[in-house]
Amino acid sequence: MPARTDLIEEGHVPERIHLILDGYACRYKVLPDGQRQIMAYLVPGDFCDLNVFILDQMDHAIGTISPCQVVEISRNAIEEVTAHYPQVTRALWWCALVDEAILREWLVNIGSRQAHQRIAHLFCELLLRLEAVGRVSDNSYAFPFTQTDIADTMGLSDVHVSRTLRELRRLQFITLKRRVLTILDVEQLKAYCGFNPNYLHLRNTRWSARRQVPWLSSSHGA
Repeated sequence: MPARTDLIEEGHVPERIHLILDGYACRYKVLPDGQRQIMAYLVPGDFCDLNVFILDQMDHAIGTISPCQVVEISRNAIEEVTAHYPQVTRALWWCALVDEAILREWLVNIGSRQAHQRIAHLFCELLLRLEAVGRVSDNSYAFPFTQTDIADTMGLSDVHVSRTLRELRRLQFITLKRRVLTILDVEQLKAYCGFNPNYLHLRNTRWSARRQVPWLSSSHGA
């Protein structure tokens, strides 16, 4: 899928579930005045719409941020798998529960942290989530997000985001070059924003256990 393309629009009837194999996507809503609110980032290994296939219509949109490799899975296939394979059902529940945990943390982030902490917290979260699926090298990862994307995520203006990024660079927490973000000192950045990774429920990372995502292994190695 090309960058900046909707996988499914708000109001549409979901017929398939989408799984991100490569690239970045987001959940978002657009208000009547055109203002956008991004409510989640989706990275490789994430289901975009795991629960919504049982609903009548989408209450938000899902769009790509970067070019994405996406698998579409039919409702019937999901229903068949969950009916006959309890371990797969449990894994899908886990995915849905982690999505909810991330959303709760985002609410806390926007409602209770200062702007510089919000953005630093997002950078830490993406580091761990991407590291868990093998998309991090030397604390660096692809960062295709624009300042407007970050602003629409954090409830800030583009100007405020630009100012905050300059401050994080000045403090030598990050570098951001050619759409690659590098965290120069992970522990200092975590302390700076009060980041606690428990809500991600990851396994086998540097801080906890590594997340096994079997549906990614074969595709990424191909």
